[in-house]
Amino acid sequence: QVRLVESGGGLVQPGGSLRLSCVASGFTFSRYTMRWYRRTPGKARELVAAMTNVGDSTNYADSVKGRFTISRDNDKNTLYLQMNSLKPEDTAVYYCQTTETVWYGSSPRAYDYWGQGTQVTVSS
Repeated sequence: QVRLVESGGGLVQPGGSLRLSCVASGFTFSRYTMRWYRRTPGKARELVAAMTNVGDSTNYADSVKGRFTISRDNDKNTLYLQMNSLKPEDTAVYYCQTTETVWYGSSPRAYDYWGQGTQVTVSS
């Protein structure tokens, strides 16, 4: 089955950097757009960054543009998020996500898959 496993979170001081990884299995990684989300208690889940299957297009939340970089290695079935110039407001649980569309005849159905998340805490 589909499995997404994040790692790389931790405690970092403001201005510091972290690199998150998400190892995927159970599906053909190179065929899917991949995304990073984050969730903070009391706030709505936020789409942080997304990358198409071959990496030819990326999107970022305005709050992270110029500081975060999404990348992927399709040979290693791994998604990355390089986070620089971290701020306290970046503190959240970060999740790797993808969506699979399955066709039942002429009717599509979307299935969302999530990792377990990795905690990022930015604090002095």
